[in-house]
Amino acid sequence: MRLLLASSSTGGHIYPALAIAAEVRARDPDAEILFVSASWEIGKDIVGRYGYAQTFIDAQGFDRRNPFNNISTLRSLVRSSRQIKKIFRDFRPDIVMGTGGHVAGPVIRAARKQGIQAVIQEQNVLPGLANRLAERYADRVFVAFPEAAEHFKEKDKIVVSGNPVRAEFFALDREEARADLGIPEGNTAVFIFGGSQGASRINEAAIDVIKKLGGGKGYTILFATGPQLYDEVLAALVIPGADPGSMDSVHVMDYADPISRYYSAADLIVSRAGALTVSEVAAAGRASILIPSPNVVGNHQLYNAKALEDLGAALILDESEIADGGLAEKIEELAGDPGKLRAMGEAAKRGAKPDAVKVIVDELFGTNFA
Repeated sequence: MRLLLASSSTGGHIYPALAIAAEVRARDPDAEILFVSASWEIGKDIVGRYGYAQTFIDAQGFDRRNPFNNISTLRSLVRSSRQIKKIFRDFRPDIVMGTGGHVAGPVIRAARKQGIQAVIQEQNVLPGLANRLAERYADRVFVAFPEAAEHFKEKDKIVVSGNPVRAEFFALDREEARADLGIPEGNTAVFIFGGSQGASRINEAAIDVIKKLGGGKGYTILFATGPQLYDEVLAALVIPGADPGSMDSVHVMDYADPISRYYSAADLIVSRAGALTVSEVAAAGRASILIPSPNVVGNHQLYNAKALEDLGAALILDESEIADGGLAEKIEELAGDPGKLRAMGEAAKRGAKPDAVKVIVDELFGTNFA
């Protein structure tokens, strides 16, 4: 199989593609796999760390708030169209798969024009614009949540698969991860992060959590700041007599890699509610506090978070509720009831879709879509 995976390089789009690539390679060691991403994206180096071939196009997303900024976007679409044709000519894919974002749309459209089978995978409860526009060019539309199917027009194309989550999230070793991170027995471990690039509001609340709960109070705080915000966070973490990056009870890092180790060690996860994060929390079977981003189209992170809240697996907080000590208070409240934490984690696990990758790759290796 020659599989081309088109994805924007945010974690929520690229990690599902990586999970699919790993399953394809496991079934067919001779499979040729190529990732296509945008040349300017911050997360473009993620793929390289997993050893897959990657190439880049100049596609940009449309600015719906300021249409005048889209002149450069239109120019980039013309350039990327030429680039995609060359990629197809050189790589000769059997199947093209898009996992969302502005890169996926033009690649899926070009595949249809050239008669190449194309599929898309939608991670969110509320589908993104790129995938809704790409639906007409796709042979299959894989959705993570049944509710997402309501937002697509061609129901015969829909396959409810769940989100493809990397295998390591289903085989976590809590004791090994805690020993590796030096977490004392009996401590409540809290993993806080704001997505692959970080989130300022969550970081501000996490700093408060560290100052209130760090330093030998029965907690271990695992905190991923995001690469661009790391120095800013360290400057704000002034804890008398301690280096916040090396305290036994506080682990501050710019990027959690491998992130599965931190999920494994944690009793409670505090994060945004990106679709992949929600699916990883479920796969890991961990209790969570989810803080949906207010800066996403259609407030789709709230819908993602509710999928876990409805199971009794998560507590949803607005950004206003985590400020001024609010996050630390909620963490203490949940940590004070270990039975509730365990029950939330068990509820999350019941919401996991361990066969998602298998369902998708079965289709890729299956019969002709036409």
